[in-house]
Amino acid sequence: KEKEYSEINPYKSVPTLKIDGLVLTQSIPILEYLEETRPDKTLLPKEPGKRALVRILIQAIAGDIQPIQNLRVLNQVESLGGDKNEWAKHFITIGFEGVEKQLEKTSGKYCVGDEVTLADVCLLPQVYNATMRFGVDMKKFPRIQSIADNLYKLDAFKNAQPDKQGDCPVSMV
Repeated sequence: KEKEYSEINPYKSVPTLKIDGLVLTQSIPILEYLEETRPDKTLLPKEPGKRALVRILIQAIAGDIQPIQNLRVLNQVESLGGDKNEWAKHFITIGFEGVEKQLEKTSGKYCVGDEVTLADVCLLPQVYNATMRFGVDMKKFPRIQSIADNLYKLDAFKNAQPDKQGDCPVSMV
């Protein structure tokens, strides 16, 4: 199975999206492709300053928080004698501290104002992992939690949760 998948995605990671005759890998390029090719429902603000704020949050989440939750990273931590869950919890907490501070300047109902953006799309899976997999205390992050609560009210976000996917491993539920 892994060999077959590596022929589709040489990084052997998720996500992979087959769309429009392309095979796309990596979350942010996939989101950007969808943003650029599906203009009827954009998730980047029109105003350049707000777009930059969205991109700052995306980079912080995708570059600093998400990678340390990858199983191959966590398994390596464990193989070196570390507690992978405590390690992940520690670095997620550090990342969330920065995001929380940024959200003090940018958030409304969502990460950047009152419209859902790509930053929200990136944030919610990390909140899910932080709480469901690693036990991060979200009381320390009231803005992040408030945004997550608002996003969970939207069907698109509710239906996208890992436990709602038919192929979600039991270990993630």
